Amino acid sequence: MNRVVARTLYILLVLVSFALSALSQKLAVNSDNVIFIDITSRSGITFHHTYSQEKRYILESMSGGVALFDYDNDGWLDIYLLNSCTVGTASDPRCARSALYHNNHDGTFTDVTDASGLGYPGFAMGVCTADIDGDGFEDVYVTGFGANHLYHNNGNGTFADITAKAGVSGGAWSTGCGFADYDRDGRLDLFVSRYVFFDSTNLPKFGEGKTCQYRGLAVQCGPRGMQGSSDLLFHNNGDGTFSEVSKAAGVSDEQGLFGLGIGWFDYDQDGWPDLYVANDSGPNYLYHNLHNGTFKEVGFPLGVALSSDGNEQGSMGVAVGDYDASGHFSIFVTNFAEEYDALYHMDADGNFSDVSYASKTAQSSLPFVKWGTAFFDYDNDGWPDLFVANGHVYPQLQSQVPGASQPYLQRKLLYHNNRDGTFDDVTSQHGAALLIPRSSRGAAFGDIFNDGNVDIVVNNIDGAPTLLRNGGNRQHWLLIHLVGNGMNRSAVGAVVHLRLGSHTQMQVVQSGSSYLSQSDKRLHFGLGSATFADRIEVTWPDGQSTKLDNSRADQILEIRQPTK
Repeated sequence: MNRVVARTLYILLVLVSFALSALSQKLAVNSDNVIFIDITSRSGITFHHTYSQEKRYILESMSGGVALFDYDNDGWLDIYLLNSCTVGTASDPRCARSALYHNNHDGTFTDVTDASGLGYPGFAMGVCTADIDGDGFEDVYVTGFGANHLYHNNGNGTFADITAKAGVSGGAWSTGCGFADYDRDGRLDLFVSRYVFFDSTNLPKFGEGKTCQYRGLAVQCGPRGMQGSSDLLFHNNGDGTFSEVSKAAGVSDEQGLFGLGIGWFDYDQDGWPDLYVANDSGPNYLYHNLHNGTFKEVGFPLGVALSSDGNEQGSMGVAVGDYDASGHFSIFVTNFAEEYDALYHMDADGNFSDVSYASKTAQSSLPFVKWGTAFFDYDNDGWPDLFVANGHVYPQLQSQVPGASQPYLQRKLLYHNNRDGTFDDVTSQHGAALLIPRSSRGAAFGDIFNDGNVDIVVNNIDGAPTLLRNGGNRQHWLLIHLVGNGMNRSAVGAVVHLRLGSHTQMQVVQSGSSYLSQSDKRLHFGLGSATFADRIEVTWPDGQSTKLDNSRADQILEIRQPTK
């Protein structure tokens, strides 16, 4: 009898092993089938980013934010692409036309810019969105050179510029932005990073001086050698106005570093949003929220200010995610050429380790100038992958150094998560569109077609954007749309844990991310072969919790915050 039982158990184990092997192979095939296709030309998007072709000044090489948000609440993501000017036309508020495209639900878009009122924010740089007054519609903040703009969504397809009334113009040269309720009063506040002081009446001389040379070529000057600008924090007063409180809060950047991408997230999970700021050619900041309206800068002691060898890097974009299911958010920062992209892993002791080379993302990133980025699960296997948009700032490389190791136009980078803390560069395996060289800047991520796949929009300077449709995916998914209470209807700062067996994914709702861009606030989770999520737990910005069990896969799941 024992022999029969043993033999039966052995046969069952062999069959289970074979089944698991077959499932593993099936999942691998599904991953390999994912292809990103450039559908820009057939989508109806005719936007063209304009700039000076020579890029003689740093102001002319940095723009290009993009937003994915549902401006009319029809359940489909729309696209807002920012445009910018030349130094000679920077003072003209109508020097270049940004563009808002309405999603037609059929793979095409309609240009609704003129009717919307979003067409002319001036010399535009970055964008972030959130519902700042609790009326249920996403409002838009645009950063730029000279002045920023806050556009109130009127709920009828139009926007009103309320910058002056709100008191959030900012001025100078603003770059990154993001809304968050940093003091947990129920109202969304606004942080704005600023770059360098640029005087268009006293222009730096092209190619003259140490900071105006690159590999022996005469190029634009800066940012090193230029004066930096302070950053701004606007507190929401609850009456349609904001007060600038950066100095009192401890986030004004008194060193005057060159701020670009930003990321709001609660790194220590104490229930209060913290703030990360990527500084070009300087140490990055991590501001710890002290729960009393102030912050303490802890980037150096926690290990996220510099590279592993103690060097400052030319940091651009920021991504936040739990890529290894550790239960902690890690930080990914894109950097300049010959400076690796930095992956800071949060360890169990609350500190961060630079695992860039250990993760296999560092070496492949060195030849590129890196900008827009995100953790996102492109193949729906339940593990966040990575994308990076690239492009140099010196067109002189293209015209004067043919075949340079760092060309001006550069391909993109797509990394697949190996589930063991490492990533593989799989760019060449997932569509020729990823290999077409561009000079890219902002990148936004979201399920544009509501089919369960995360798509990408990249804003390229001196040309058309790239709308990358994610196709060929056969695995399951959930798209979670959170609706908060009160004046934070966007649920910015909410954290979702999704459990499948012993595997738990974690994501946070963010306003502002990547490089000067806004991605879909709906949270996308890959489920692999699972047809249900075992448990979903939402931690709302005010600390409330919502739990759901056995949620069906392949749906857009709306979860509303309970009323108190």
